[in-house]
Amino acid sequence: MVPEKFDIREELHKLPHKPGVYIMHDQNDAIIYIGKAKILHNRVRSYFRSNIGRGPAIDSMVRQIAYFEYIVTDSELEALILENNLIKEHRPKYNTMLVDDKTYPYIKVTVGEEYPRILFSRVRKKDKARYFGPFTSAAAVHDTIELLNRMYGLRDCRRNLPADAGKERPCLNYYMKRCTGPCLKGSVTKEEYRAGVELALEFLSGNYSLIIKDLTQKMQKASDDMNYEEAMHYRDLLSSVRQISQKQKMSEGAGEDRDILGIAVDEENSDADAVVQTFFIRDGRLIGREHFYMNHVGGKTQEEILSEFMKQFYAGTPYIPHTISIPAPVEDQEVIAQWLSARREQKVSILVPVKGQKEKLVELANENAAMILHKDKERLRREEGRTIGAVKEIAELLHLQKADRMESYDISDISGFANVGSMVVYEKGKPKRSDYRKFRIRTVAGPDDYACMREVLERRFTHGLQEQQELLAQNRDRELGSFSRFPDLILMDGGRGQVNICLSVLKELNLEIPVAGMVKDDNHRTRGLYYHNVEIPIDTHSEGFKLITRIQDETHRFAIEYHRSLRSSAQVHSLLDDIPGVGPARKKALMKHFAAIEDLRNAQVGEIASVPGIPRETAQEIFRFFHEKDEAHP
Repeated sequence: MVPEKFDIREELHKLPHKPGVYIMHDQNDAIIYIGKAKILHNRVRSYFRSNIGRGPAIDSMVRQIAYFEYIVTDSELEALILENNLIKEHRPKYNTMLVDDKTYPYIKVTVGEEYPRILFSRVRKKDKARYFGPFTSAAAVHDTIELLNRMYGLRDCRRNLPADAGKERPCLNYYMKRCTGPCLKGSVTKEEYRAGVELALEFLSGNYSLIIKDLTQKMQKASDDMNYEEAMHYRDLLSSVRQISQKQKMSEGAGEDRDILGIAVDEENSDADAVVQTFFIRDGRLIGREHFYMNHVGGKTQEEILSEFMKQFYAGTPYIPHTISIPAPVEDQEVIAQWLSARREQKVSILVPVKGQKEKLVELANENAAMILHKDKERLRREEGRTIGAVKEIAELLHLQKADRMESYDISDISGFANVGSMVVYEKGKPKRSDYRKFRIRTVAGPDDYACMREVLERRFTHGLQEQQELLAQNRDRELGSFSRFPDLILMDGGRGQVNICLSVLKELNLEIPVAGMVKDDNHRTRGLYYHNVEIPIDTHSEGFKLITRIQDETHRFAIEYHRSLRSSAQVHSLLDDIPGVGPARKKALMKHFAAIEDLRNAQVGEIASVPGIPRETAQEIFRFFHEKDEAHP
């Protein structure tokens, strides 16, 4: 909670003239922004000055600040490290955040072992091993490791060699001639094995021509022999090797490790995300590229966004390059470089190239970022039409202020057997499956959809009201769950009858929530909405109509799926009880393998016997049980 007698103006005067980290809280005690400052007194006070053109996003954040706290550090570098750690822990609402949290794989060669192995690793440790990478494709790394092991007969086991040599039988790889078998005494000498490791290291160091030539010859030979499956295998391995080698572009400095950063921000929309494009150059070779999204960028310059990106991205990646090229200087460039140098344990430079190939690569990264942003804008515009645009159409049609959260209900039963209800939730036009709920009807025995629906709605909203009271008592009103969050609109899978049932339940609970029925025509196709005792027609070509149809279909599907699972489970359970030799464990195995009783009934003896734990004699007994039963009751 907000500290008692916290006067922002008074506290601003108390700010020290020292570096540190400041933390902004709202009235609910939530952390909404974390920042670092070279001088806390100057930076924090700047937020509360008027008419300084900070932009709508920052103005909105400042209006929500109820109080702030700060931590003094000895240097701006310490403040940067602390800021990064706190942002990662709390993920404040108004901090520009790196959306993608990717880690990149390495190829690790355990040269410190007498019989080295080639391993996949996402961590670069300070050990005796040699590391290659990081690479952008985990699949290509796995394929390359498999390729090198097969080409040079290297082991992938964890045996302690040579101490454990000869103690156990060789693994399957030895018999498949994929490993030279150093675990078998006399199979391969240490020198012969090491020669294969050296060839693998040469490939990983950049000499790809030998292995590419060898694979090309093998692929051609397999093709000539009409062994097309093997030829395709070699083709795929070649593709993986080429993806690792990436010979498309070279930087000017041979053997150089450099990251090239480019950025694009949607200038038309201050609330839009930004895209940062990164080219990874290792040993002078472009090994890959990735793009990253930064959100909450409203009102921030490209330089500020790049600064946030570098701090968050390089805090999470195990490899820091020697040089980072950026399109424009950033405010805390020297501090970031100092921090990265400490992490790398070697000098790291952050540079803005002004000429030559390096400048062209930065321009290319900027162009790629802009292209990705443009494509995403088009995709998001189409997606927004299908979702948010459709929600607005429905709200306007029903004269509602908003319909961001919609809940839909349906009942499923067959002649009153296992009556079930379903609750489907859509938020901003998209299904929110984590909030879907199933109801097994407790009070209705026969086929009475209205009574079943009443029970479902009473349980749903009574539970929701109880949750709200509990959260309010605990002062946790901002942590609403699936039941405690009420919808802006309820959609019933039916017309007047279902709508009236829902309205009566809401009235009994003193709730005011708009309710509309999704009405179908004689061909079971949605034709309109029943609202306020009137059927409102909808343009069948509109996005709003398509969204209503999707919601109705999803509600029906979810209810039917739940009913089918209960029906199948009950039928299988009751019938299997009567089969000799089928106890609880075998029943469980059969129910897990066969989704429905008809699947088991139609299965042959061989398929039944393939179920784990079902002997062939029992399978024959099950088959006989069903088919003798069928013959007795045609």
